[in-house]
Amino acid sequence: MTTTAPEGIALDAPDDLALADRLRAGHEQILAELHKLIIGQELVVEQALTALFAGGNCLIVGVPGLAKTLLIHTLARVLDLRFSRVQFTPDLMPSDITGTDIIQEDPETGRRRMAFVPGPIFANIVLADEINRTPPKTQSALLEAMQEHRVTVQGRTYTLDEPFFVFATQNPIELEGTYPLPEAQLDRFMFQVVIDYLGEDDELKVVQTTTSIQNHVFRHAITGPDIIAFQRLVRRVPVAESVARYAVHLTRASRPSSPTSPDFIKQWVTYGASTRAAQYLVLGGKARALMHGRYHVSFDDIRALAVPVLRHRILTNFHAQSERVTTDQIIAKLVDAVPLPKARL
Repeated sequence: MTTTAPEGIALDAPDDLALADRLRAGHEQILAELHKLIIGQELVVEQALTALFAGGNCLIVGVPGLAKTLLIHTLARVLDLRFSRVQFTPDLMPSDITGTDIIQEDPETGRRRMAFVPGPIFANIVLADEINRTPPKTQSALLEAMQEHRVTVQGRTYTLDEPFFVFATQNPIELEGTYPLPEAQLDRFMFQVVIDYLGEDDELKVVQTTTSIQNHVFRHAITGPDIIAFQRLVRRVPVAESVARYAVHLTRASRPSSPTSPDFIKQWVTYGASTRAAQYLVLGGKARALMHGRYHVSFDDIRALAVPVLRHRILTNFHAQSERVTTDQIIAKLVDAVPLPKARL
């Protein structure tokens, strides 16, 4: 037996519609709770929640003092999830993140044995603060955790508790003593979210609220098991072939070696996005559709996510840099240049 959504899409189980309604309501409840402490930054919050429901990781880029850490910590508090913050520094070692084996003595027998002490990666939401402040060897300690949701220490593999997310932050203006993230690790972030200055009214409200006594109590309407159920539902959302094909066309057109890429891509881009970009466009589109009460992915969902999905996967060349052309500008032109697929008869 199947249940049909209002748009005529057949869902896999009778409970899917009820769970979809709960996701939409949960999205609104999370927003309401977050805005008790987080003022403005609606697009940033929306993209973070899209990654949350899709099960992806986020790289958040912004200058100091724009509440990057506060946003992620508040999100963990609202969802009542275990939160861990790692301040990345040049002397941080991989074992400082994953954990390590230590020698422990049994007080009864006096025998010594190796025991694993988990690191801060063993949490539901991990904030990798200023991830580009630590060498690549330590940065790579996150790779397995981000992709496989597990870590390997001394030849033994430990599975991380679900749900599991990595939110990393970067400061874009202070580059001295930093280590740019390898492309392989950048590609494992679903979104690169850019957080910018607030408008004057929102900034005034921040100053007024943060310089007075605060005692925020959050209502935990959505919990960890709910998030896991939502992530499974997101993957069951159908997507039309034309919409998926559009995501693939956008991704392929970002590569200068592709015959379908526009001239400005060949002029300004050295390397384009990988197949993972198309996967995240579709997966994020599914989450975004459910968050807005729809049971199908639209072309607008793909367009809305093109910038956060593609901006860290497109590598510009000297010509773009000399002409001061940003990656976001290239993506905007790309979205305008790639036509929608024609319906097949």
